[in-house]
Amino acid sequence: MGFPETFKALADPVRREILVMLKGKRMSAGEIADQFDMTNATISYHLSQLKKADLIFETKYKNFIYYEINVSVFEEIMLWFSQFGGNYHDKKNEA
Repeated sequence: MGFPETFKALADPVRREILVMLKGKRMSAGEIADQFDMTNATISYHLSQLKKADLIFETKYKNFIYYEINVSVFEEIMLWFSQFGGNYHDKKNEA
């Protein structure tokens, strides 16, 4: 997926919160849903959007589906952002 889908998925605060939850461990949809006051269908929609943007992936184990962060996408985003790095004052003095 490209950056437009990634940034669209990241624009939603619920999805960002899900990503923070997944930062430390993999979780099932039920475990994720337990942290929110919304329907399972709504959580499923958010997980679907995160998967579509390749921000998370799922693995199946027995009767459960677990979700994990796709670190490589975040590394790609950070690499892209790093091109804009540098000190503002250094750029200003070059002009």
